[in-house]
Amino acid sequence: MNEPIADWSGKRVWLLGASSGIGAALGRQLLARGAYVAFSARNAARLAEVVGGAGRALVLPCDATDEASLDAARDRLLAAWSGLDVALYVAGDYQPMRAWQFDLPRARQMIEVNFVAAVSFAARVVPLLLRQGDGQIGFVASVAGYRGLPRSLIYGPTKAALINFAEALHLDLQPKGIGVRLINPGFVATPLTEQNDFAMPALLTPEQAAQATIDGFAGTAFEIHYPKRFTRLLKLLAHLPYRIYFPLVRRFAGS
Repeated sequence: MNEPIADWSGKRVWLLGASSGIGAALGRQLLARGAYVAFSARNAARLAEVVGGAGRALVLPCDATDEASLDAARDRLLAAWSGLDVALYVAGDYQPMRAWQFDLPRARQMIEVNFVAAVSFAARVVPLLLRQGDGQIGFVASVAGYRGLPRSLIYGPTKAALINFAEALHLDLQPKGIGVRLINPGFVATPLTEQNDFAMPALLTPEQAAQATIDGFAGTAFEIHYPKRFTRLLKLLAHLPYRIYFPLVRRFAGS
């Protein structure tokens, strides 16, 4: 069972992917709740803007796809804090793609950022949490990983892989007292979703998504998903047989 976190005061949190969107909003809200927050992303200047000189913030620029860069960020974090309470992989890459628009270099980039780098992050955090004997690790995936969707030829599969990885981690780590959280948002207004040329139902702001994430940590659930009015529908669709699922999704997606 995941240990609930209702009081973030004094908690040491590492956010990888914190220069914009959900990560930046989450970092700000956690700082406001008294947490110590390490902000990581490639853009150091943007991270400095997000942090704005907050006293409990640690700016750790790094490239999630570069293992040496990840190692350096982790080492700086440990030198500053000696340990870690919560580590969240919030980084992500997205480009709408259909089968007739297949772009292999962009596909590889999404796979690298959305899944391979998340595994690299876990490889650096999990041993630390096991040595400590406590702490939590979490991953922001997406409801796009529940099942195949139009325009999500590569993005969806990377999130499905991340969901499966988090499930396997939970099975292994929960008996050892290490928490694992899976965060599956619906549509959130970020620079990435600005690429979409279709209506996004139940669209949230990054601030709303960050609040929903924090609310989820106050409970013990493995999966934190939001907004419920949208995610519950997708969960229902994911359990339908293909002969029903495919026509329904084509109809609703207009494809």
